[in-house]
Amino acid sequence: MAHSERMKRANQQVRMGLSVQHADSGIRTCKGTFIFDMRDAATGEQLAYFEKDNIITLDAGLAAAAHFKGDLTGGLKMLAVGTGATGAILSPDAPTNEQRKLNTECAVGGRKLFSSSTYRTAAGVAVSYRTNIVDFTTTFLEADAVGGLNEMGLLVPLSINPASKNPVDNGAGTTTAYDPTIDMSGYDLMVNYLTFSVLSKPSTAILAITWRLSF
Repeated sequence: MAHSERMKRANQQVRMGLSVQHADSGIRTCKGTFIFDMRDAATGEQLAYFEKDNIITLDAGLAAAAHFKGDLTGGLKMLAVGTGATGAILSPDAPTNEQRKLNTECAVGGRKLFSSSTYRTAAGVAVSYRTNIVDFTTTFLEADAVGGLNEMGLLVPLSINPASKNPVDNGAGTTTAYDPTIDMSGYDLMVNYLTFSVLSKPSTAILAITWRLSF
């Protein structure tokens, strides 16, 4: 067999081996995206719509570990929106995974329980059986979260009462860096965080936000 032919076959075997190794690795990472849909409450006219990826926070690891250990009783329950993203109005600072709470959560109707949660296939089809993709939808009515919104986060709250807020005082957005030694059992856990260009929600609009988590 010619030397060139042996080299060609060897290269093919290497490529095949790498391909099989990658295909069989089964490695998945948690990913979050969201859909922002704001409409006029009276007419249904779409006022704003966009989709964007978000940051999985370090505290998501705490929630996952507690869940698998059997210590997490409440689970992921609500979404909080706020007005405190740092940086320019049209180009806020990029979120980091050290964020532990919203910088400025809306005082009225700033956090709401999910209105629905739905399993989806990789093709986006809603199904009744368990998959690794879940849509969590929250609806903010006319009087909720009125103002210039530019940050939001998914919460594993200490209480399912939206009026009972228990954010940790330490974390990004403050002068103190992320501290992994803090006992977070007495605080809300924020597992996803996002900043975006400011969008004004009037008191005449309904805002539906869907976060899609893929595991």
